[in-house]
Amino acid sequence: MSEIHIKPEHLVTDEQSLRSLYPPVHTLAKLKSLNVLDDHAQAFIRRAPFVCIGTQGRDGTADVSPRGDPAGFVAILDPHTLAIPDRPGNNRLDTLSNIIANPSVGLLFIVPGFDDTLRVNGQARLATDPDLLERLSMHDRAPRLAIVIHVTEVFLHCAKAFRRSRLWDPAQFQERSAMPSLMKILLDQTTGAPDDAAALRRLDDDLEKDYKSSMY
Repeated sequence: MSEIHIKPEHLVTDEQSLRSLYPPVHTLAKLKSLNVLDDHAQAFIRRAPFVCIGTQGRDGTADVSPRGDPAGFVAILDPHTLAIPDRPGNNRLDTLSNIIANPSVGLLFIVPGFDDTLRVNGQARLATDPDLLERLSMHDRAPRLAIVIHVTEVFLHCAKAFRRSRLWDPAQFQERSAMPSLMKILLDQTTGAPDDAAALRRLDDDLEKDYKSSMY
């Protein structure tokens, strides 16, 4: 596949040109932005088992990382403060390193079955306070640290994206077997996957065992 090149005259490079392409923002879209977690936002967060956190590194490189646990795993410390436990992962620490370089973060809370989402923006810090980590424990295992976020903006996002994608429609669900396993993909992209199907199955089984033993 050859690389696509867009002609300069077709690029939107300034705010005025951007705004000219769209109708004016709806009044409610302006007014809905809050600087505090009201009762509705808190109720949404308590129902959410999944959140994506967007960060940006010192060099401007962007990153979005998924975080998930049982519903309500993101602690509401007060109407201006959230805490997200950092569970065991791949130890790349992209999100955490970015927060040290640039504390601005964006969160997207998702509730299964809900077409609308909750967006939260704020300033993040990394904390190892023992009392807080104990509060965020799961299966008697405390996280190594918590991402503590001072909330600066909160608003509900409309349902259009989820309805266009029919994300929760079972008729749209795809069989994971339609693509190679995660282990095969990773090996294909790095050191090379074994040709022996039995050997690859053993690697897949080992990954599943690792999931079970290292979730928390």
